[in-house]
Amino acid sequence: MSVDDKTENHFHGDFDRNQVDVDLDKFMNILHENTELKDRIRELESDASINPWQKWIHAAKTIDAWRLFPRAFISIYMVLLYASTIWFMELGEPSLAQAGLISTIVGAGAAWFGLYTSSNGDK
Repeated sequence: MSVDDKTENHFHGDFDRNQVDVDLDKFMNILHENTELKDRIRELESDASINPWQKWIHAAKTIDAWRLFPRAFISIYMVLLYASTIWFMELGEPSLAQAGLISTIVGAGAAWFGLYTSSNGDK
């Protein structure tokens, strides 16, 4: 390896004045390599920001915003209330226990409905 080969790989210039002599091809290669590295860093950063559970989080927020579970519970309660009311009205002589059961079901419905209307989807 000759002296010219060693100096060919180094920059030349006045380092005190922040001036460097560089071959244009070498500069373009360095610039291209720098650009490729920055692109790769951007790809890695964007891949790191992707949450694999984001679809589930979005689904949970949608269910919460639409209030599906409270609406389902109220709907099921309405069906059960209707069926128990029809059953009670078809009884010839309802007993005190049967009347207490219907009273409890209606009272629970009032509590359910009160909780449903007082809670809103906003946080």
